[in-house]
Amino acid sequence: MSSLQLSISSLAKSLVSLCLDKKVTFGTAESCTGGLIAASVTDVAGASAVFFGGIVSYDNSVKEKLLGVPAQTLEQKGAVSPETAEAMSTGAVRALGVDYAVAVTGIAGPGGATPGKPVGLVYISVASEKGVLVTENHFPGDREAVRLQTVEKALTLLTEAMSST
Repeated sequence: MSSLQLSISSLAKSLVSLCLDKKVTFGTAESCTGGLIAASVTDVAGASAVFFGGIVSYDNSVKEKLLGVPAQTLEQKGAVSPETAEAMSTGAVRALGVDYAVAVTGIAGPGGATPGKPVGLVYISVASEKGVLVTENHFPGDREAVRLQTVEKALTLLTEAMSST
């Protein structure tokens, strides 16, 4: 197991413990990670008490229909945009009935880059009743590296958001 995978495992365990302590629930809305965040959390025994589920919205139609991302946002800003990430996280809070949701959308590579949107560009959003945080991230490496770094950052941001209350 790589050091990044060990970090992800440790973060997932800490997140589940924090949620149990604070009595809060969470879910995920994932595009470029394809369910890796949910998988890392469900590797933790007891996660079912706080993790309600995830929506893998790889296709824009799923972002629109299940998460409520406006078609206009997808058309004008694109699937990989801060606006889409925000709509995905707020949509996941609503769709899953959770206190917090983390959403990720990005370009893991090797293809998919466009002018202004290179491989490794990932937007991560955390939503709760306290508000929404969106970060722009540029992760180096191949497809696997980008996806794993995205999972690590998403778990970190979600933990930080919960810890700030």
